[in-house]
Amino acid sequence: MGRSYSDDLRVRVVGFVEAGHSRRAAARHFGVSESFAVKLLQRVSRWKTARPARQGRPPGSRLDVHEAFVMAQVEAQPDTNGHRG
Repeated sequence: MGRSYSDDLRVRVVGFVEAGHSRRAAARHFGVSESFAVKLLQRVSRWKTARPARQGRPPGSRLDVHEAFVMAQVEAQPDTNGHRG
């Protein structure tokens, strides 16, 4: 997964566009892709922030919601491999 552009660069690109330049001109000026500039300004317009979105999977597991059930099953029958010790 790639790294996000710095907050400083993001602020400068947004400022350049807000000063009256096009998004594509900002991309050329700062050496970033046109796609980045366009999506960055869409993000600022929609979410009012230039900060990058979180990347990767959310923390936790899909099984977290079933934790109580699983723990109850383990406590009811501690030896899950079939041996009755």
